[in-house]
Amino acid sequence: MKDVKRHGLRRPDLQDIVAGGFSTPWDAPTIPTFPFEFRNVEVMTLFYRSDPDAMSFLLPEPLRLTGDVVAIHLYRMNDTDWVGPYGEANVMFGAALPDGRTGAYSPYFFLSTEVGVAHGREIHGQPKKLADVRLDFRGDLIVGTTQRNGIDIVTATLPYKQRQCDPAELSAHFDFATNINLKAIDHIDGRPAIRQLTSRRLTDLRVHECWVGPCSVELRANVQAPVFRLPVVEPLVGYYWRADFKLVRGTVIYDYLADAPPSQNHPV
Repeated sequence: MKDVKRHGLRRPDLQDIVAGGFSTPWDAPTIPTFPFEFRNVEVMTLFYRSDPDAMSFLLPEPLRLTGDVVAIHLYRMNDTDWVGPYGEANVMFGAALPDGRTGAYSPYFFLSTEVGVAHGREIHGQPKKLADVRLDFRGDLIVGTTQRNGIDIVTATLPYKQRQCDPAELSAHFDFATNINLKAIDHIDGRPAIRQLTSRRLTDLRVHECWVGPCSVELRANVQAPVFRLPVVEPLVGYYWRADFKLVRGTVIYDYLADAPPSQNHPV
C-alpha cells in the first residue's frame, strides 16, 4: 500500500510500529518520548517508621526489605514536558535483590494526570492511579494531601522552611533515587506477556533548596488506594525541596518469565 500522508503526517509502516517509543493513537500519542524534563518541581518528602510485616506483605519476591522506614513523596510538578502541571504521590520503602542491588520499591503511586498514569503503567510498570495530589502553604505550615474517591488518604504536615539542610540527608534511610517497580502486562488471551522488576533513576538532578523539620503523617482507609496498609508507627522527619530533573529510560533488573526457576515459571 502506498505511503499515505494526511494533515502533514505519514502513515506508520511496520518498522515504525515495531520500533521503540511507539505509542497509540499513532497520530496523537499519549506516551512521551524519552528523555523529558521536569522543571521547578516542589517536593514534600516524609519518612516514618512502619510495620515490617505489613511492608513485606506488599513486597514481591525475590525482593527483601532493607528496613522499616516508609517514604511518601508529594510532588507539585509545575512545568513538565508533554504533561504540563500536575500533582503526584509516590509511596516507597527500601528493598534489595538477592545479588545485593538496592533501591526503593513503590507499592503505590497516585497522580492527577492521565498521561502520567498511562506512561507510568505502560513503560515503567508503576502502579499508578488517578488521585488529587496537592501541596499547599498555609501560614507557617506546609500541608500535603492525596485525595481519591473524596477521601484524603494521605495528610502530611511540615513546618514552613525552618532549617535548611544538605540535600544528601534525603538519602539517609535508603536510596530512593533508584525506583523499583513490578511491571505486569498480559497478552489479550490471558497469557503473561511481561512480568518484570524494573528500575529507573532520575538524571540531571539540580536541587535548588532543601529544608528539614518534624513531620506528621495521617493515613485514611480506602480499599482502592490502600496506603493505610503501611501504618504509621512513628513519624521521623520531613523535607521540603525544590529541583529540576529528567526522566530517562530504565532497565529490567529481574525477568520472572526468564529468570525464575522452572518450578516457579508456570504459563497461564
